[in-house]
Amino acid sequence: MTDAIDAKPLLAMLADHPGAEVVQVLAKAEADPTGLIRGRRHTMLNDSDINHTRHARAAVGAVLASIVGDPMIYVSGGAEHQGPAGGGPVAVIFRRTNT
Repeated sequence: MTDAIDAKPLLAMLADHPGAEVVQVLAKAEADPTGLIRGRRHTMLNDSDINHTRHARAAVGAVLASIVGDPMIYVSGGAEHQGPAGGGPVAVIFRRTNT
């Protein structure tokens, strides 16, 4: 994912596996250290007493869950050096049916 709201990688994986059941979606997330997402200010780093990784994980989890229609998403914090700043890897475990 290029940022916390980048749904394209997950959509591409789903398109590459038509008819396969999504078993689990896994991702890494962090708050963009610039304080911006697509040129817009985010407040994850400085507007709360809650750690910024919780905000980032919640945002990424909501984006991914909205695509697969299931909130059983695992988002791990601390994506530093695992993708672009504010982004991170996303993976899907599929169950294929023999048809």
